[in-house]
Amino acid sequence: MNDAAPAHTPAPEPRRRARVRAPELIGKGGWLNTGGKELTLADLRGKCVVVDFWTFCCINCLHVLDELRELEEKHRDTVVIVGVHSPKFVHEADHQAVVDAVERYEVHHPVLDDPELATWKQYAVRAWPTLVVIDPEGYVVAQHAGEGHAHAIARLVEELEAEHGAKGTLRRGDGPYVAPEPVATHLRFPGKAVRLPSGNLLVSDSTRHQLVELEADGETVVRRIGDGEFREPQGLALLPDGKVVVADTVHHALCVFDPESGAVERVAGTGRQWWQGSPTSGPALEVDLSSPWDVAWWQGRVWIAMAGVHQLWTYDPETGTVGVAAGTTNEGLVDGPAAESWFAQPSGLAAAGDRLWIADSETSALRWIDTDGGVHTAVGTGLFDFGHRDGDAAQALLQHPLGVTALPDGSVAVCDTYNHALRRFDPATGQVSTLATDLREAGDAVLDGDDIVVVESARHRLTRLRLPEEAVRVDAVAHRTQRAATEVAGGTLRLDVVFHAPAGQKLDDRYGPSTRLLVSSTPAELLAEGAGAGTDLFRDLVLDPAVTEGVLHVSAMAASCDDDPENEYPACHVHQQDWGVPVTVTAAGTARLALVLAGMDETEAGGEAGGEG
Repeated sequence: MNDAAPAHTPAPEPRRRARVRAPELIGKGGWLNTGGKELTLADLRGKCVVVDFWTFCCINCLHVLDELRELEEKHRDTVVIVGVHSPKFVHEADHQAVVDAVERYEVHHPVLDDPELATWKQYAVRAWPTLVVIDPEGYVVAQHAGEGHAHAIARLVEELEAEHGAKGTLRRGDGPYVAPEPVATHLRFPGKAVRLPSGNLLVSDSTRHQLVELEADGETVVRRIGDGEFREPQGLALLPDGKVVVADTVHHALCVFDPESGAVERVAGTGRQWWQGSPTSGPALEVDLSSPWDVAWWQGRVWIAMAGVHQLWTYDPETGTVGVAAGTTNEGLVDGPAAESWFAQPSGLAAAGDRLWIADSETSALRWIDTDGGVHTAVGTGLFDFGHRDGDAAQALLQHPLGVTALPDGSVAVCDTYNHALRRFDPATGQVSTLATDLREAGDAVLDGDDIVVVESARHRLTRLRLPEEAVRVDAVAHRTQRAATEVAGGTLRLDVVFHAPAGQKLDDRYGPSTRLLVSSTPAELLAEGAGAGTDLFRDLVLDPAVTEGVLHVSAMAASCDDDPENEYPACHVHQQDWGVPVTVTAAGTARLALVLAGMDETEAGGEAGGEG
């Protein structure tokens, strides 16, 4: 072995990667957070660009916004994050709603409002959220779907900085972000509310990261609670001892607020987000949670709408423990025993005797769980059908409801958030009606005597209504998610989930398979073969030729760890994503469906690998 150092060590060759020229960023809604300037990719040349395809209803998209904040700050002079808002629901195509969401979730980078999904289609995106990395010369060099990719993108950015710094194609300096002017209001995008024993109202002032106590008029501020204790708090529930449990959503925690002393104490959660493989029960302060959105006191425990993992959990104050109560973490609408049920971002809870009502937002559904652990659906059919239609519950439609309130007559009021309405479901008759309209993004409602107080989140206020005796008549509308269907061939369809471990990492197979794939369909008859769980990220599916259209539901997970044989405890990361892919079976359709979890699908990009284009 020669111990002498060479006189000169040549710089390593840049890692060759697939590159595709990035399509232009276009959207009919225009640009936000740019001071009125229209941006093009030419304006961003010389920067490492991370394009974030998101929609504001999606909890996973909100997680990614938070994941990207550190990258955005650390590489402020070389990286530009561009949000492309790509709506799922009709309401999300409303430009003012996008403006509100950008402020509500503290998005501090340019956002393109793309209500017709023009840029989504150009980039062949199939899932929310999807991140696309564009190098300083304007080429796509990576694509990632789902959460958990910030570390991989950070490493890629460092590679791009070194490579393009050496080539002279990196441009340092300020990015195009221009902060909007702040607006003064008592509340700013309030989330939920609860009536205190004093008669006052306690409101989660989500965007200001505080609780606000208001007098019974719902307007006069008594006090503000929180100076760093909360991060986008949402749900509130009164406990038997007069204290209030708070869903501290972005801190992934529960806190208890004592109205008498003003004290705030964390009682559940570690501050870290729950990931697949983490404990699902145990001492409350030692178990990770994931975006708890609402809370309710029922059957002697605090029930938690765990929006981030599509489950219901419980917290027992007596034993100081938490645990999963219902849901599998799969996203969708499946009834039955609690352990086998599927939810989709449950966001509102209301206790009513032997039922706990649930606003299941992403399926636009009203559901309940009974005291035996059975999960049922009153209104709603799945992830892709929504609208505003009254009448028999079997055909009634909601649009992304976030709140539910038990009424004295045994019926249920639903904050039909994206329809800006207060709806009512009567279990005795099975009928759905509309109680009030023009309630801008109603997120919660609280009974106060003969009145119902509605949290109008996008109007930054509480609105008091008399409980109407008669319903309001509205014109019925029905919608389906507007993404174009993928044309697939009948018979055997090859499903490939593309995953390339980030540079310096490898799949973690020390304790068994490091990948997981779960496939199902709506309708179930679409899949003649291939449904179910497995450990390979590829599968041959057989489509029933008698079913000409439907949705393939694909859930994939991969775990990768630092590839350092000297390190006994390498850092590990989980990458996961759920897709709902609308398909139409045609003779000319594709025989391969590729879904990118991380990396590039080199089967499609192969002609450009490493080239300048």
